Amino acid sequence: MLMNELTNTRLFALLSEPSQVVSTNEIQNAYGNFIQHVEMISTKSDYTIIYRNLSNTRIELEFLNLYEQEKKCT
Repeated sequence: MLMNELTNTRLFALLSEPSQVVSTNEIQNAYGNFIQHVEMISTKSDYTIIYRNLSNTRIELEFLNLYEQEKKCT
């Protein structure tokens, strides 16, 4: 399993491309797919892998949030 499996989901692609016009339905579908990936990772017995995946995902989400805040300030 790749360490950045969660960050390669459609949800991250949508969040990373602010110039896109995205429908509510598309966001809901992407979020549902993201949750399925989280559930799949959570069923693994190696907690180190689970922790690293979720930590990496959290860092990426925080980066996207900071990036958006910085864009608003300029």
